[in-house]
Amino acid sequence: MKSRLLGGIAALLLAIVGTTLLVIYVQGADKRAAQGLEPVNVLVVNQSIPAGTTAEELKGRVRLESLPRSAVPAGALERLTEQNGKVTAATLEPGEQLLATKLVDPKELVPGTVPVPAGLGEVTFLLAPERILGGRLEAGDKVTVFSSFKSEGDSGTGPNVAAGALGANQSTGLLFHDVLVTAVQKAAPDAAKTGTDSTDKAVAMPNGSAFVTVARTDADAAKMVFGAEFGTLWLAKQTDTTKVTAFPVTTLGGLYK
Repeated sequence: MKSRLLGGIAALLLAIVGTTLLVIYVQGADKRAAQGLEPVNVLVVNQSIPAGTTAEELKGRVRLESLPRSAVPAGALERLTEQNGKVTAATLEPGEQLLATKLVDPKELVPGTVPVPAGLGEVTFLLAPERILGGRLEAGDKVTVFSSFKSEGDSGTGPNVAAGALGANQSTGLLFHDVLVTAVQKAAPDAAKTGTDSTDKAVAMPNGSAFVTVARTDADAAKMVFGAEFGTLWLAKQTDTTKVTAFPVTTLGGLYK
């Protein structure tokens, strides 16, 4: 009886010791795994940040995250204290790690322009004020691009024009969303003609057409060049809450459907 009791106690002690050793091993394995990942702290973007934003303005727009070293590129920033006086060289998107190369001296940015995203080129179009929000587009804006075409035989689109008299090639379609404007070159508003002065809160009328430069791939740029060469381009400014949709080409026949 006594031997069975001692055997039971010994078995219980062995079970307790075994369980304790297992827990210690598992905890140690977790720590070893974490050490193997070598977690490092890095600043991650919370919201879309436009080019030209100062380092001081980034506070509240970025968060500190712990990530495996293998997932953090060289030059990733852990703090902003050493970046005072610098500005973002390009638009930063949510979830993007903040890299030192994305912050530059303001003198490195050409006035009125924003850097071209990697892999894209630039193309410039001369557009009338009504096609660029009355001249209110600025570098750094993102726009939706529309193209309109009409045949040489089209005589008009007024209410007195019969549908049958309109050219078959008359149409308007959406080319692209999220097109980055990298530069806008325009003449200053003519105060003498517009009747505006420095104290007038109204938006001044633009003084003629403007050169608008956008960043796009060569294939996309070719489509925009075609639209400008054989039709007309219209740019609609997007905001952070703009809903993008896909819709068919608009023609007179489908305009009121």
